Amino acid sequence: MGFKTDSDKKAYWHANLMLMMKLLAVWFVVSFGCGILWVDALNAYSFFGWKLGFWFSQQGSIYAFVVLIFVYVAQMNALDRRFNVDEDR
Repeated sequence: MGFKTDSDKKAYWHANLMLMMKLLAVWFVVSFGCGILWVDALNAYSFFGWKLGFWFSQQGSIYAFVVLIFVYVAQMNALDRRFNVDEDR
């Protein structure tokens, strides 16, 4: 249970960092973009009776963050299996 070569280790961490950067970008867009920057434009729409911009700033960004946690777990499990460092052995 470990990396076979140093290049595998570097490739693993590069893939890990790229995944984190992508997920952080999505989180930034949802929380900062939808909750602050575009709140007035989103308030033109409603979601279950609430203005959409308000909903994103109060609840939507939290839900998006929880979904991103599950996406991260699934993607990291796949990455671990790809590099043969999974814990299921």
